[in-house]
Amino acid sequence: MIIDHDDRDYRRRWSRSGGNRYNGAFYYSKEIVKNIIPNVDTDRNWVTVNQVGKALDHSIVFVHNNLHPEHYEWLRRYDDVLLVCGVPSTCAKVAHIADAVYLPLSVDVAYVSQFRCEKDRDTAFFGRKSKSHGHDFGDADVVFGIKRQDMLPLMARYRRVYAVGRTAIEAKVLGCEVLPYDPRFPDSSFWKVVDNLEAAAMLQKILDTYDGK
Repeated sequence: MIIDHDDRDYRRRWSRSGGNRYNGAFYYSKEIVKNIIPNVDTDRNWVTVNQVGKALDHSIVFVHNNLHPEHYEWLRRYDDVLLVCGVPSTCAKVAHIADAVYLPLSVDVAYVSQFRCEKDRDTAFFGRKSKSHGHDFGDADVVFGIKRQDMLPLMARYRRVYAVGRTAIEAKVLGCEVLPYDPRFPDSSFWKVVDNLEAAAMLQKILDTYDGK
């Protein structure tokens, strides 16, 4: 069974989130369902979004919030849960909730690549509005609250981009120089370009070892 971004309760909460609805977790869930789950052989259930009360025993759960992993405390009521984290340090933060493994964040490289174009703009921040607070981006444009299909062609026009997470990976695919701004990630080389299919193969190896296949 799969609990994802199309779950009724999640969609209801998502629809009330304004511009914040166009976030990395939502679009990552879409790619997990499309490109990762079909390419992984396991009898486990899948949970690709954080919707309190919506999980299953014997599940693979993707952790999207590295800043506030306490939001996943509710999962302690479930048995045999495997938490998949996109940042190594998050594994330690959620290890008391359930077993946790590191899987590098990934993107659909072929989809993102189609938006590559000539650069005619200088520098911009791309990400959630909340992530821009407290940072001085100088004369850089600050972009948030737009759909991914609108964001990618716009981001592709910039030479330099302040970004973290999957947005940083997408920027690299688009040929942008990624600039660090979050003190948790002072080196933008941390964000490696990994395709969803590569991530699926990595996860398969983890599961084969973890579940003793």
